[in-house]
Amino acid sequence: MQRQEKPTGQATPVRDSKGTSSAAANLAGDAFQRIDSLTSLRFFAAFAVFTHHFNGLSAGGGVWHIPALFPYSTMGGNGVTFFFVLSGFLLTWSHRSGRSLREHYWRRIGRIWPAHLVAGALVIWVFYRVGTEQTDWFSTLTSLFLVQTWFPHVTPVLPGNPVTWTLSVEVLFYALFPLAIRRVRGLRTRSLVLLSALGLVGMCAVQWGSDQWLSAGCASWVMRHPLVHLPQFFLGMTCALALQRGHRIPIRPVVAVLLLCVYTVAYTRGGEWIPTALRPQMDYSLRPTVAILSMLLIAACVQGEQAGRCRVLTRKPLVVLGAWSYAFYLVHQAVNQYIRLHWPHRMHDSDEAAIFLLGTAVLALAIAGALYTWVEEPAQRWWASHLPQSRRANPPLSRQKAHGKHPQLPCASAAKAASAGGES
Repeated sequence: MQRQEKPTGQATPVRDSKGTSSAAANLAGDAFQRIDSLTSLRFFAAFAVFTHHFNGLSAGGGVWHIPALFPYSTMGGNGVTFFFVLSGFLLTWSHRSGRSLREHYWRRIGRIWPAHLVAGALVIWVFYRVGTEQTDWFSTLTSLFLVQTWFPHVTPVLPGNPVTWTLSVEVLFYALFPLAIRRVRGLRTRSLVLLSALGLVGMCAVQWGSDQWLSAGCASWVMRHPLVHLPQFFLGMTCALALQRGHRIPIRPVVAVLLLCVYTVAYTRGGEWIPTALRPQMDYSLRPTVAILSMLLIAACVQGEQAGRCRVLTRKPLVVLGAWSYAFYLVHQAVNQYIRLHWPHRMHDSDEAAIFLLGTAVLALAIAGALYTWVEEPAQRWWASHLPQSRRANPPLSRQKAHGKHPQLPCASAAKAASAGGES
């Protein structure tokens, strides 16, 4: 796509046969820039997961149960659905057609594994050395290589760092993305929306079938399998392409947040007013519904930031917390588990424990900030600067001179890459 002048006024965009508008090129030009509001949202999603783990699934559970937050905090576990949708959106939004498969996979490895391995060492020490969790070498290795969700009989159910089962899902997303993006870009927007809807309905069907015909343990494994979560990733891709093609969703970020809050109350309190026969349907539709609400929130923030309205989420402190969110997600269960094992003053369930929740979050954030500053960010920079070069793409200087070609200097290559756009 070529860059164009930003359109003025509120003229209706003209779309081609694939639904691409005249504003699409403008959006594509901005696509390589970081969207600060989405970076900030990552922190809130990670904090929701942390709150869910801290508060537990029932009274007396978690690190310290806070009745005032329960059962609403249980929805925090679905923060991972937001991450899945966001991954599809950001990979598509920042995609450059000139990027090779080698570069894509190399950068993904540098993005995920350094921080994962360092945090994994801390978690394994807390859970399996300080604690009494049982595991085996095979299960631990599957977690370190992020393939644990492909094996139904690992020990424990979530081996290694428990939260990295979601990274195992992300790895499949990253592996398939460069192979799928060309075909996906070739589809009309209406076709993408239809396929996204069919995929989410398929998720409902898979969960229904698993609950009907499989044991509880096997059904739980099926719903963690990476293939089951592909529709959420595809929904994020569809949203990114729709926005790049000039489509707009008439919603503000505050409205999207309110919809998510209303659904949280409706779902967690549904047992009090929804007929028993309909309760399973709410469970089956939980992930697809959260995925749709996440997509609306993402679209609202992108549109708001482009219009200069999303100022709260673009403030530097929130953006910094968002940058730390991956490290925070990786280490928070190690902090929770260590406190659960060694804190001698844990009292009965109390709303006053909310202060302790915030203190635990600050401790986890401090560790996350150190992990980001000294491991994650430096490792990404080093990894990106050591991208393996293809011999065919860069023949030796002597061979170039022999063929009468002017050798291209590394700085020229860097400048050309920089002019193509930013990083994903």
